[in-house]
Amino acid sequence: MKIMIINGPNLNLLGKRETAVYGSETFESYFHQLQKEFYTVALSYFQSNIEGELINKIQEVGFDYDGIILNAAAYTHTSVGIGDVVRAIATPVIEVHISNTFAREEFRHHSFIAPHAKGIVIGFGLNSYRLALQSFIL
Repeated sequence: MKIMIINGPNLNLLGKRETAVYGSETFESYFHQLQKEFYTVALSYFQSNIEGELINKIQEVGFDYDGIILNAAAYTHTSVGIGDVVRAIATPVIEVHISNTFAREEFRHHSFIAPHAKGIVIGFGLNSYRLALQSFIL
């Protein structure tokens, strides 16, 4: 099984950025834990702060992978293009968010990805990724 995790803008700052909201662990450290825990899964990771690069990566893996775990971060609420590419590909996508977006600013309550996603995991910290990954395996 091949699963790609794709993270959007500012998620490269996890562990440094707003630790009260996002925690103090880096994503790279957490990703290595996931690789050890789910050693039977070919788990890959990509992060970009650039919308077009995220769209390109989704297109690249969107017909060959068994699943995509996508945290498009702020682009979730602004990018019609990312919503369109999730709709266009064959690979199922699970939208994830570290924080509970519904407990935050009102503009974060809308997702252009959600209507095209297999499911959504919101508000469980970094464990949101683990829950999404488990949903592909179980």
